[in-house]
Amino acid sequence: MRKQFRWAAFAFILALVLAATACSGGGGGGSEEGTGANAGEQAGDQPVTLPTFLSLSPRIEDINTNAVTQYVEKKLNIKFKFDAAPSANADDKKKLMMASGDYPAVFLSGNFTQAEQIDYGRQGILIPLNDLIDKYGTEIKKAFAEDADLKAAITAPDGNIYALPHINDCFHCWYSQKLWIDKEWLKKLNLEVPTTTEEYYNVLKAFKTQDPNGNGNPDEIPLNGAFNGWHSLPSNFLMNSFIYDNDEDFFFMKDGKVQLAANQPEWRQGLEYINKLYSEGLIDKEAFTQTPDQMAQLGNKSGDNVSGSVSAGHIGMYFSLADGQNRHKEYITVPPLKGPEGVAYAGYYKAYGNGQFAISNKATEEEQIAAIKMADYMYSEEFAIINEYGLEGKYWEKAKPGQKDVHGNPAKYSIKPEYWNIGSTLNDTWDQMGITRRTRAIRESWAVPDDPLTQVGYEYRLYLETAKNYENRQPAETFPLTIFMEAGDAKEANQLRTQINDYVRSNMAQFITGAKKLTDSEWNNYVKGFDGLNLSRYLGIYQKAYDNQKKP
Repeated sequence: MRKQFRWAAFAFILALVLAATACSGGGGGGSEEGTGANAGEQAGDQPVTLPTFLSLSPRIEDINTNAVTQYVEKKLNIKFKFDAAPSANADDKKKLMMASGDYPAVFLSGNFTQAEQIDYGRQGILIPLNDLIDKYGTEIKKAFAEDADLKAAITAPDGNIYALPHINDCFHCWYSQKLWIDKEWLKKLNLEVPTTTEEYYNVLKAFKTQDPNGNGNPDEIPLNGAFNGWHSLPSNFLMNSFIYDNDEDFFFMKDGKVQLAANQPEWRQGLEYINKLYSEGLIDKEAFTQTPDQMAQLGNKSGDNVSGSVSAGHIGMYFSLADGQNRHKEYITVPPLKGPEGVAYAGYYKAYGNGQFAISNKATEEEQIAAIKMADYMYSEEFAIINEYGLEGKYWEKAKPGQKDVHGNPAKYSIKPEYWNIGSTLNDTWDQMGITRRTRAIRESWAVPDDPLTQVGYEYRLYLETAKNYENRQPAETFPLTIFMEAGDAKEANQLRTQINDYVRSNMAQFITGAKKLTDSEWNNYVKGFDGLNLSRYLGIYQKAYDNQKKP
């Protein structure tokens, strides 16, 4: 507009109008796709430079010339001055910057723990975002309105919001503690998908003794898994038939009180059941020591398939999904198995994680406003799409008439075949760097293929399996995976947590494999061992944090 007016008076009036528009956050809620129209352009011809720390994906060729970078800069009238660290050591670099005081104005990949947010906020290094969100945060406030838990989860005990998380409402990830079973083996042996621990035991026995792969050799492995994979240890899925076990902190809630599952009588019952499977050769002897890569080598080895069932966050961890590799297509998920007392839980992993976007005390007022507008735009639907898939046209397009989403409704978007042929490097997307808000509504609005067993249909397959067998099967109350606590408490809790979790996992493996017997004396000694690990203090710290978060 300013190029159209040459008179000083008109220029002056126009500048006032533009300034008022910028301060008011724009004129509405954006387009129907939530493109963050409130972000607007900064007043003035010159873009605002934002010194920004970013954890850099190894696939990005050049973050400065990246198509998404340039699009965001133009849209918001900003100029990034990136301090980009390779993702492998970004956290170490952040800690060094914070310790030295040589940190930038803006963080897009701060990975600030809840304790760090409190600590740096108290020191004045990270500034509160509350007022900026109130003035400019249309998309952020929309997120608070649509997700009742979000604002409370990211608000520190002092009432301030110091950082915004990357939000990825991955439905199948929320329920990633899955068990997969070969439906063709079940069919051949005239067996049904098991629903109880006893039925599963009988299925595993049949897999071991009745030659379901038909090669005449006793080479079948009824149940397999791996150590240190994405929910791939079989014992954790099975323990949920006795007591809740998310294999993260071993907490369960009882009447609002934080309890440890691993010293309860039900835990012992679970160990006895899993030990029975192990001692009878129904669980692979390597399942508690092999890596996920070693597990996958067995799944993809040539010759006859030998795997009856496997615990894994997704079946692609065990079998190749490449075109022409069809072994994975035989597998379906098993719902949580009912134990002898009727317990049947699904592990639940919805969490907001650490804070990624933050503004430091080195940001000028102009930079603060530009930064929060940028963050607000990054919480929009448009940015959620282009961050992952790039600008419209190359890898994705608007859905065509007749295309359906996972719910059978008209789809909004469609992935193009070119997306599946992206090489090892790219410069068209941000590869999920920084922050986005990928809601379930966005993730589940894409067109799905007719066949969920294809490589292109894999996300659809995971959605279907999760909705069928795991959704809402967690306990009514679960302990949050991330929670605010004072820095001193956090340091102490982290030390105790490492020791206690190592103790639980080590003894779990020993009891299952028979290195330790589940006699009364051995079990009592194990339970008593928690006293020396200061379990009561550990639970007290987390109870205090939980109670504080629940306060209105």
